[in-house]
Amino acid sequence: MSIPGPLAGRLRLPVIAAPMFLGSGPDLVVEACRAGLVGTFPALNQRTSEGYEAWLDEISSRLSAHPSAAPFGVNLVVHTSNPRLAADLELTVRHRVPLVITSLGAAQEVVAAVHAYGGIVFHDVVNLRHARKAAAAGVDGIVAVCAGAGGHGGTLSPFALVAEIRSFYSGTIILSGAISRGEDIVAARALGADLAYIGTRFLATRESLVDAAQKQMMIEAGAADILYTPAITGVNANFMRQSLLRHGLDPDKPPQPGRLDMHEAKAWKTVWSAGQGVGTIRDIPTVAALCERLAAEYAATLERLGNDPFPAVPGASPLAAKPATSPPRKRSAAASGRR
Repeated sequence: MSIPGPLAGRLRLPVIAAPMFLGSGPDLVVEACRAGLVGTFPALNQRTSEGYEAWLDEISSRLSAHPSAAPFGVNLVVHTSNPRLAADLELTVRHRVPLVITSLGAAQEVVAAVHAYGGIVFHDVVNLRHARKAAAAGVDGIVAVCAGAGGHGGTLSPFALVAEIRSFYSGTIILSGAISRGEDIVAARALGADLAYIGTRFLATRESLVDAAQKQMMIEAGAADILYTPAITGVNANFMRQSLLRHGLDPDKPPQPGRLDMHEAKAWKTVWSAGQGVGTIRDIPTVAALCERLAAEYAATLERLGNDPFPAVPGASPLAAKPATSPPRKRSAAASGRR
């Protein structure tokens, strides 16, 4: 397992509260950090770079009163559709933000700028090709955005993507995709990820900036209600079917996708994104209460697994004592006389 220096020894749980477009703000970030999780937000949640700097000032000031709090981070969109990248990166460097999460492009110049002041960079990927590019750019961690994740999620199973990334990458791996409970955090670690990346579950908290109606829709939705489509933002992303219906759109015949424009918030405000983890959401707790719940579930799961009747000790299980046998070889059609 690999936890970068700025995070090592400072986390209560191996969890990042993911940066959620239009959902994460100072209250959510500060409360997550105070609870011992990494709180993050997208720079573009503020409509101007001046507003972004105001949030950096506020978060840093509030966390300074809690020296035991976990570090915070920001998300920078590294894409030609983001005209604020240069200005926001300059502010990020000036404020020495501990963690920068880049998406939609792995840029060596961004990594170099953050490393210059001692910060770390994680990068979102949805496939192995993007993971290799991120590793080549020198990032400290790769966020494997797997099937079921909210926003611009991928389609690959975490069993496949995490293992393939680990085969060539020794840095930090962060797993994203329908992680909502303490049990899921344990599973992410068991798969080989160092940290879990939780978005949708934190979107349904009191400190989240999204509309109350969106939070209620998340309570009522299940995994089958999540639609994966490029129609809303120009890139495949997960949205709640009920949200499309609410705005007169046919989920089975969505509009033709337009060009990607992450700087434009209209699509996300009118059509609501969520991941497949909505099926586990039954309430809207405070961030502090949710973090306590996750910690309790995490501890209970580890205890339960410690009492597993199938311990991973050779010879300790009756199953392990059975002689190894090779499965019967399949005969070809020709060998069996069949045509």
